[in-house]
Amino acid sequence: MPSADWKRILCPIDFSDASRAALEAAAQVAKRYGAKVALFHAYPVPGYTFPDGSFVASSKMLEELSDQAHRHLLEWKAIAEKLGIAQVEIATAIGEPAHEILAFAKEQQADLLILGTHGRTGLQHALMGSVAERVVRRATCPVLTVRPGP
Repeated sequence: MPSADWKRILCPIDFSDASRAALEAAAQVAKRYGAKVALFHAYPVPGYTFPDGSFVASSKMLEELSDQAHRHLLEWKAIAEKLGIAQVEIATAIGEPAHEILAFAKEQQADLLILGTHGRTGLQHALMGSVAERVVRRATCPVLTVRPGP
C-alpha cells in the first residue's frame, strides 16, 4: 500500500480551469503534509504539415513560447503561494506533455502527481486523447486527478 508521506508533489499545469482545480487540491495536500510543489508545463514543438512540405517553429518562435510559458508559470506560482504553499518551484519542457510529465516526475522523484482533467468523453476524447489518462496509466507514483467544479 502506498505511503501517504507526500513531500514532493508535481502539479502539471496547462493554464486551464482543470489545472486551477488541481493547484487548489495540491495546496491542500501540501499544507497538510508540509510538501514542496513543482508546477510544470510541457508543450509540443509547434509544427504544421502542408502538401508542399512541413513547417517547424523558428528558434525565435520557440524562445517566445518558452518566455510566455515561464511568465504564466510565475503568475501561477504567485497564486500557489497565496493558497498557502510554502515551497513552490516551476519548470517547463518542450515535448509531448504526458511523456514530459512522467519524465519530470521521475527526475524529481515525485511522491504524488496532482493534475487536472478536462473530462472529455466520446469523440472529443478519441480525437484529442487525454494527457491525464496517459499519465495515470504510466506513472510510478500515486496520481490524483481533479476536475474543475461546475
